[in-house]
Order: sequence, then C-alpha cells, then structure tokens
Amino acid sequence: MYSETGDSGVLRVAERPVPEPGPGEVRVRVVRSGVNPTDWKARRGTPSHPEAVPNQDGAGIVDAAGPGVTGVSPGERVWLWEAAWGRPDGTAQEYVVLPERQVVPLPDGASLDLGASLGIPALTAHRCLTVADGGPDRLTPGALDGRTVLVAGGAGAVGNAAIQLARWAGATVVTTVSGPEKAALARAAGAHHVVNYRTGDPVAEIRGVAPGGADIVVEVAPAPNAALDAAVTAPRGVVAVYANNGGDEVTLPVRELFSRNIRYQFVLVYTVPEAAKDAAVADVRAAVEAGALRVGEEAGLPVHHFPLERTADAHDAVESGVIGKVLVDVTPE
Repeated sequence: MYSETGDSGVLRVAERPVPEPGPGEVRVRVVRSGVNPTDWKARRGTPSHPEAVPNQDGAGIVDAAGPGVTGVSPGERVWLWEAAWGRPDGTAQEYVVLPERQVVPLPDGASLDLGASLGIPALTAHRCLTVADGGPDRLTPGALDGRTVLVAGGAGAVGNAAIQLARWAGATVVTTVSGPEKAALARAAGAHHVVNYRTGDPVAEIRGVAPGGADIVVEVAPAPNAALDAAVTAPRGVVAVYANNGGDEVTLPVRELFSRNIRYQFVLVYTVPEAAKDAAVADVRAAVEAGALRVGEEAGLPVHHFPLERTADAHDAVESGVIGKVLVDVTPE
C-alpha cells in the first residue's frame, strides 16, 4: 500500500483488517495481482485517497459473498477487473471486496495467471476491436470475418490480447514489432503476418498482405505511427488509440484522412460506456471459456512473478518496459 505518491519506494507492506462484504459485494482471497502501466502511473500521480492499495486486475478464490450475490459462490475461482478505479483497494492485498459485477468466474482449465492477466488489457483490446463504423459491437467467432486488423506493438499485453481476440473473431491479423524477439511472440499469439517496422518498407509489407488496407488499427503509439496509419488504413477504417507511447501530440494529414472517411477513436477503458464494458467482460469471459485467450511465452506473453513483498520491483519492471505480463503472487493457490 502507499499513503503518498511517488516512485516505487512509497510502497510498503502493512497489516489491515479483513474487509467484510456488504450487499451485492464479494470478498476474494487474491492469489495473483496483475500489474498494468496505469498502476504505476496512478502511484506516481495525484493522491485520491489517504491510503491506497495498488493494482486493478487480479485472480483468486471467492472467500465470502454478501446478501444478494447470485453469480459466484465461496470457493469459486474468479478474475477481477478495475479493483482500484475510484477506490482505495486494489488487488495487491490478501483479501479484497468488490461489487459482484467486477468478479467474474474463471472456467476450469484457465489458470489464475491467465485470470490476473485479463482485466485492463483484454477489456481495452475488446473496445478497440468494436468501435469500427458498422460494427461489430460484440466479439464472437465470425464477428470479424473478412476484416483486416492491424495491431501496433503486438508483443505488448494489450497487443497480445487484441491479436488473440481478433483471431477468435475471424479477422486477418497483421502486427508491427520492433525486432525478432517480439516478432516471435506476436506469431505465438496468433498473428497471421508480422512486420518489423524498423527494417524495410513497413507500408509496402502491410499493403502486400492487405491490399485494401486495415479496417481496424489497434494503436499504442499514435504520434510516431501517424504516417504509417494514414498510409495503410482502409477507407472508412478506424484507428483505435489506447495509449500515448512516443508522444502526446499527433499530426494528421487531414485531407488524406477525410477523403477516405477514416476515423480516430480514443479509448480509455476506465471511462468507456458501462454497457460497452459489460459487453466486453461477457465476451472476454466467453473467449476464455472457448480457450481463445492464453498466457505464457507459448501464447506470446511471458509471465514474470514477484512475491507480494516485492510489489515495488513488479511496478518497476512494468515501468521499465519489460516484455510480458508482470504478476504479484499474493497468497498460495
């Protein structure tokens, strides 16, 4: 937890009372806590509570359910999302109480590592894939048949989820990466075509496999990729921007974009419409049940484990750009 914002040194281990669930709430014994970039950014930002426990995502075992809870039961394995959004209690603690809506059953065969890796990355990827003009607004097998999706940064957590979800929904998936190691991870995730944007002619390579252009661009670096996106986005396509890697200011060729009716959609998962978020949770849950979402190096997303007392090191790993997913081991499975 932390009581002042700053670098990872503000984090400390502390004893707290076990919270009790109220009506419509669920208490979960957290086994894994997932770390995302917004977790360390929140820790460095303006304090919103006198004390806060970090981390939005996690997975664990239902420990108790308050009155009115019907969707989960004690002993059930679950994944958690947005635990720390607007609240002081994230998942980097042994027990967390959340509204039932934010506690999702994890099917047999899906690991707690996977559960803790879903949350923000998968929900962000879902939103990016469902904002194109004419839909779809839900992801199911076949929902993206005939569409080409370009994923910028296919070796990142959101990029990995976008590749897997787009493949599950039937899209042809092209991704850009910066080198051979990340290319191997993007292929493991399921990308049909991988383009190294630092070598050769990435525009020609993308157009070579997608002559009509990309219908959906899942974009992590809109400023440095603006020219590439303008050159490869299909008419009436959408560039869905979910991060600002590489700069905050974007220069766009207006005439070229409006002549092709190309749309930019900015995505912050925390503030997307509630109905869209509920749809994303339902679709991600279905993809997990179908075995379409995986985690680990064989799925293109290596996992790095840290014990709870080294949560600061886990935050530092994410802030330094480690390749893969960082998880904090909170309690034994």
